[in-house]
Amino acid sequence: MGGWSIAVHGGAGVDPNLPLQRQEAAKLLLTRCLNLGISALRYSLPAIDVVELVVRELETDPLFNSGRGSALTEKGTAEMEASIMDGPKRRCGAVSGLTTVKNPISLARLVMDKSPHSYLAFSGAEEFARKQGVELVDNDYFITEENLGMLKLAKEANAIVFDYRIPAKGLETCSAGAGTMETALLMNGLPINAYAPETVGCVVVDSQGRCAAATSTGGLMNKMSGRIGDSPLIGSGTYACEVCAVSCTGEGEAIIRGTLARDVAALMEYKDLPLQEAVDYVIKHRLDGGQAGMIAVSNTGEVAYAYNTNAMFRACATEDGFTEVGIWE
Repeated sequence: MGGWSIAVHGGAGVDPNLPLQRQEAAKLLLTRCLNLGISALRYSLPAIDVVELVVRELETDPLFNSGRGSALTEKGTAEMEASIMDGPKRRCGAVSGLTTVKNPISLARLVMDKSPHSYLAFSGAEEFARKQGVELVDNDYFITEENLGMLKLAKEANAIVFDYRIPAKGLETCSAGAGTMETALLMNGLPINAYAPETVGCVVVDSQGRCAAATSTGGLMNKMSGRIGDSPLIGSGTYACEVCAVSCTGEGEAIIRGTLARDVAALMEYKDLPLQEAVDYVIKHRLDGGQAGMIAVSNTGEVAYAYNTNAMFRACATEDGFTEVGIWE
């Protein structure tokens, strides 16, 4: 065994004009969550407990797009989704369409541990949450003034927006269909102004070689109500097995088509590729023009990440003392 390792992400693709104070706030949050995970691993918590703990912290802070601070639907509501997977026995839990559950990742964990199913959504997931006694809040809790302002801009531009912190002038100049700027992209053939969804995720291998992954998001700003992205889909946005754990972020529709997270594991299992090579291959060859990033760990203690966007909010550490917190290349 190569000891424990951990990686955390807060989304791939970053507005190049993101103010320095915002960058520093993101790095501080990533560092805090990384240190929380490191402390838990030093206390010998299992990997599955560590990924839930870290993602709960990310959901509670409004900085990234999960839990409080989630991107808003076209109706101005928060519809959240999350998934968690325990590698050793490939157990998993996922939830979608949550509107009152304070920590979606913990409900996903309960679906895995306390239900006969792997995935619950919308009213059924909310009902399960009430029966399990998890903390519920009004939908207003998840909504920030900043997000309301960004939704208004997205509606004016008639676009789905990945990053809800693009400056207003950026949104105006790359309004949907303009096609003149790099940020004017298409999603399933429809205009989208894209930087980052800022989905959050965590992957861990503990000192026993057990891998686990967790991912949580509010989705896309101005998304259709009922839209489900890659984050709660096992094998697409999240996957863990005996050899590795993976969490993805980026253009959900492309990640779903490429079954990104599972492909990393498949390359390791069937082609004997090392972790970083598998991650690099998938980002390069499986996105079909989409934009995404991913973090991963292996059961031997390796940690890896890759992205084809301009940047990715990330932090990682290994038991032998390696630590990195970064945004840009």
